[in-house]
Amino acid sequence: MSVARVADGAGYSRLWFAEHHNTMGLAASATSLLISQAASVSEKIRVGSGGVMLPNHAPLMVAEQYGTLANIHDNRIDLGLGRAPGTDGMTAQALSRSSAEPQSFAQNIYDMQGWFSDEGQAHTSPIQSAVSAGTDVPIWVLGSTTNGAAIAGQLGLPFSLASHFAPDQIDAAIRVYRDSFTTEAPTAQIDKPYVMAGINVIVAETDEEAQREFTSVKQMFADIGRGRRRRLQPPIDPGEVEGGGENPMLQISAVGSPETATRQMSEFVERTGADELITITYAYDPAVAERSLKLLADAWF
Repeated sequence: MSVARVADGAGYSRLWFAEHHNTMGLAASATSLLISQAASVSEKIRVGSGGVMLPNHAPLMVAEQYGTLANIHDNRIDLGLGRAPGTDGMTAQALSRSSAEPQSFAQNIYDMQGWFSDEGQAHTSPIQSAVSAGTDVPIWVLGSTTNGAAIAGQLGLPFSLASHFAPDQIDAAIRVYRDSFTTEAPTAQIDKPYVMAGINVIVAETDEEAQREFTSVKQMFADIGRGRRRRLQPPIDPGEVEGGGENPMLQISAVGSPETATRQMSEFVERTGADELITITYAYDPAVAERSLKLLADAWF
């Protein structure tokens, strides 16, 4: 959890943990436990889920878990929700607890907001959750397509765009979100659209060093494409990455020296009009990831 201490001390606003299953390279299966650990070793930074894949969970259990976290950690907890399973089809069947259909997803969010309210009661049933009552945990909708963007807008909730691995519909998704945004929905939490966009980031002293470290990410995505199960691999010479290392899923990346990376990030903000960026940094050596966080904070904040 040293990365939580580093991010907190460097002035980052949020630290989010994803949910993935049946994978070798990502230790992100028990999201709420990771959040609790990170919040325990930090003081100011908001800690949350990016996200909880709601079809894998009973909504009441999610409300109770995140309400408990908010009570323990001074309301520094965010709840990002997605409809994807975060895994393969067979594993999704083993996890499945609720529907991923938009209407069911929206109703689950509405009920969770009730459990987080002062009354602590679901909006569509008399079921109560005393432990989450009054916590008002902020809810975000995660998505990578125009479908997810439309749901976020129609619910009047902030939208977290998975542009760091799904770049194909970025501009359309943001446009759909803003066009469909309404404050009239009973779930609405904000008074205007708010977009957080994901971007892969590795910052090092030089462009060459950063590009070499980024080969660990390129190898990981090459493995995903080939169905090969390996842990995150050490960096190699960029020219040695299979297929040349160019992967369209990694288009949205900022890799280089502090000057290079912040320029690429600024260009992405200018393109999207994003209100907030969420950076994703995979590194074989944890010290490299922590150094990247510090270098970026010094250059960007």
